[in-house]
Amino acid sequence: MFSDSGSSDRIPHDDGSRYYSIHHTTHFQYNAAICESIMEVRKQPRNDSWQTCLAFEFKTEPYAHPSSYDDALDNAVHLFNIPAYHTSLSVKTYAQVRVDEPPDLPDALLPSAWDEIDEIVDGDHRLWEFTQPSRFPKPTTLLRQLADELNVASRRDDPLTLLRHMNTALYEAFDYVPNSTQVDSPIDDAIRERRGVCQDFTHVMLALVRNLGVPARYVSGYLHHYRGVEDRSSDGATHAWLQVYLPELGWVGFDPTNNRIVGQRHIRVAVGRDYADVPPTRGVFKGNAFSVLTVSV
Repeated sequence: MFSDSGSSDRIPHDDGSRYYSIHHTTHFQYNAAICESIMEVRKQPRNDSWQTCLAFEFKTEPYAHPSSYDDALDNAVHLFNIPAYHTSLSVKTYAQVRVDEPPDLPDALLPSAWDEIDEIVDGDHRLWEFTQPSRFPKPTTLLRQLADELNVASRRDDPLTLLRHMNTALYEAFDYVPNSTQVDSPIDDAIRERRGVCQDFTHVMLALVRNLGVPARYVSGYLHHYRGVEDRSSDGATHAWLQVYLPELGWVGFDPTNNRIVGQRHIRVAVGRDYADVPPTRGVFKGNAFSVLTVSV
């Protein structure tokens, strides 16, 4: 069943759910032989709310036998070690996922929802953590200026209405430009240049939402592209967006890169405070070499 080719296809079905087949390959090419690689991988789609991972397969070249565990946020993590000389490393995963149709959102919430958020956060330390600055989404002078410019610096209307406005305002204020930033770029780079990739859009909106005292978390995953739907984000790659916790609705996804409320085309893999918590691969190797990374989804 496992295929080495990179692809992401939707399997037709007639029950209202969408079924996806996902092949994700990460390849490291080294300019000299290294003698050991240790890596943790977050590529297995989550089982939560209206998403179910039906099958998952994992393999590496050279071969490694991974161990697996769930981290503190219930993300599936695979960990492996290759204690042998090698000049390249491929991490290949295959998944089948069912995404059910999420419930419809109301047009707005009551203004009292702001007070409800405060009460919920006060009673749940896990949600409180998602209201705090983290490595990338943090208050800066440029962020405060942007919040004033977009009219999102303070609470108004109701939370859902303000979040819809913020999602659209960021989409219109920033250009999507592949390779314009690095994975460790601070949000000020994107704000200053008014351009970035999905990770930057997500980090900026996370900082703006948390500034209002609302819990928000980073989501890494995939976005299915198909004809007839215009998306700015790149096909054949991973994607990022955010989820915001709202009274009575729970976690609601917003995709500011594409100005969309998250639905059945978004496939969730891992959640965290920001990208630093959930990179698809993270590891170290032993040897005097540098590597070139290529990704296929």
